[in-house]
Amino acid sequence: MDDIISEFLAETNEGLVELDNALVLFERNPGDDELLSKIFRVFHTIKGSCGFIGLERLGTLAHRAEDILDLVRERKLAITPDFVTALLGAVDRIKTLSSTLEKTGAEPPGSDEDILSLMNDVAGPAYQKATGGASFGGDDVDHEETSGTDDESDKAWSSAAGDFSTAAKPEEGRKSTSTEGSGPQQTLRVNVDLLESMMTVVSELVLTRNQLLQTARTTKNIAFNTPLQRLNQVVSELQESVMKTRMQPIGNAWSPMPRIVRDVCNELGKKIDLEMRGQDTELDRQVLEMIKDPLMHMVRNAADHGIEDPSDRRQAGKAETGHILLNAYHQGGHIIIQISDDGRGLPLQKIKSKAVQAGLATVEQLNKLSPQQIQQFIFRPGFSTAERVTSVSGRGVGMDVVRTNIQKIGGTVEMTSTEGKGMTFTINIPLTLAIVSALIVEVAGARFAFPQLAVSELVMVGKGTGMEIETVNGTPVLRLRETLLPLIYLGDYLKVWDKRKEHAHHDGDMRYVVVTRAAGIPFGLVVDHVLDMEEIVVKPAARNLKEVRIFSGNTILGDGSVIMILDPGELLQAANLREDIAHQHIVDDKHLLETTAEENLLLLFKAGDKTPKAAPLRMVSRLREIKTVDIELSNGRPVLQHLGRLMPVFSYDDAPVRGDNAFLIIFEHDGMHFGLMVDQVLDIAKYNGSLAASSSDMLLDTIILNQQSTDVVNPLWYMSPSNAGAAGK
Repeated sequence: MDDIISEFLAETNEGLVELDNALVLFERNPGDDELLSKIFRVFHTIKGSCGFIGLERLGTLAHRAEDILDLVRERKLAITPDFVTALLGAVDRIKTLSSTLEKTGAEPPGSDEDILSLMNDVAGPAYQKATGGASFGGDDVDHEETSGTDDESDKAWSSAAGDFSTAAKPEEGRKSTSTEGSGPQQTLRVNVDLLESMMTVVSELVLTRNQLLQTARTTKNIAFNTPLQRLNQVVSELQESVMKTRMQPIGNAWSPMPRIVRDVCNELGKKIDLEMRGQDTELDRQVLEMIKDPLMHMVRNAADHGIEDPSDRRQAGKAETGHILLNAYHQGGHIIIQISDDGRGLPLQKIKSKAVQAGLATVEQLNKLSPQQIQQFIFRPGFSTAERVTSVSGRGVGMDVVRTNIQKIGGTVEMTSTEGKGMTFTINIPLTLAIVSALIVEVAGARFAFPQLAVSELVMVGKGTGMEIETVNGTPVLRLRETLLPLIYLGDYLKVWDKRKEHAHHDGDMRYVVVTRAAGIPFGLVVDHVLDMEEIVVKPAARNLKEVRIFSGNTILGDGSVIMILDPGELLQAANLREDIAHQHIVDDKHLLETTAEENLLLLFKAGDKTPKAAPLRMVSRLREIKTVDIELSNGRPVLQHLGRLMPVFSYDDAPVRGDNAFLIIFEHDGMHFGLMVDQVLDIAKYNGSLAASSSDMLLDTIILNQQSTDVVNPLWYMSPSNAGAAGK
């Protein structure tokens, strides 16, 4: 494709993304002159660019839209729903033509008289009156001489023309002035394929770094360790920099939402207020592309079948205008997205009836399930409770595809619903697909990676731990905090066993249970050992393993071993667990545990005085080596830029920072982050016992670990309002 056409399409697509949202906002705020100027400039730039490269159909549409917007600027035409609908029709047609232009390199033949006539009907009389009968959309009217904002439009066109005239010169970057920075910034449009190639190279570099670190653990060559620490730091910085080039605000995926909600309201006569929070939350562009369609589907469902008609809302004692909330925020190394509405919620009786009709369950089986488990039927293929068919799919239609697509990127989707009150979907997805944090587990000598994002907690079971595996109706379960947790023996399921043992497993053996959840159902994965947490590079599974859906890919560990990455959602489905056992509450006192002792995984480190230090591993989000010069001050407190926010940084026991570099343990709880600078990170250790102290204490407890007195720090103390003033959610 011609370089000029490619540049035109890139600029035009950026403008079209803005137009959908801007026009819907302008309909609600017709007096916003700044918004009007923004809309006008986009159409004006498209028109000028089309004239420059000879795109007649696109140019005519943009010119006609510009004409009626000019009437609005001169206060000769009022803003009406028909006016906005006409312009949105022009935007849709421009999108269609641009798509064909991108595929073929030329405008498709055809006519746009239907859209042009629609715009004529809206603005024709006003234009005739203003111009004394001049032809609408003709070149005899010079808008650039009749508007106070025309200088800005001329600049926009001049800039566009300049871009196209130099598009055969990719080595020349374009200068842009930032209104938020202190001076001009250099920007350069980069092909996505180049970013993907950079990410692949960095991923291989991370693998090599991991292999060297593994070698260093078994080598006592001090001369080798010093440059390796520097290499580790440089690779981490390079990885973070490349990640930033791929990050995009989630608002880019949300831009079509106001238009979607407006179309539903116009079609069905509803009143809906759409609220969007956290549009600036950034995530990897590859992840962003994969969640666009699921998000749009869920918003359509909320507007179509979630929010009631105004009359129904009045009868229910609600405001006529419904409310849909889109919210996104960072939590640890992942993104939380919530889609909630204050509509009718899910009708349990209808779901039960549909489930019985479809043969998915019997009445007796449904009576044993909790309301939350019954609601999960909407994720079954083709399941729907919609009573009418509209241009928008009914709640439940395609929800299986939504969940599948989210699980493909290592995410989870959970749902809560209260009939008559509304419902909320909570999506948990990783920041990136290329490099993720994982828990390395072992079964019968075979190692597997389990996404850390999906791990709720770790529990040691077996004799002497106070936690024993039992059997209920043929299903192994663990009594965890007065609930029955169904279990999957990973070795049994994968048919990998220790050859030294006669049986697949012994109930008395010491084992670990990785507690996770999928499809809203908590369950445990029984493994022999938990080895380590490691940042892994995700590689796609080999072609002959594509059908083994419990593996989402593979990775290479530091010692060169290739291991498979487990998919918790597919494990749950493939193992066919007894879902009626999950969430079952234990009310019989004789089944309660007699001891409160439990195993805690602790991260050991050196800091402050000579007493060994430890911290609960479950609250550790990431380990980093930082340059001390990167630490800044905010309101007099040390902070560090982390995930696009300022994160408070503490030095253990207020000890002075020594040297140019420091080890940082990043803790996360309830969306809050902070970093603790320590002298050295040592190891992960197991402690069989409970940790008890007031949340107001800096130390959780002082314990005996490895025959040494060890101080266990309390991360919640650092996150208290008096200490974590700079922390953000």
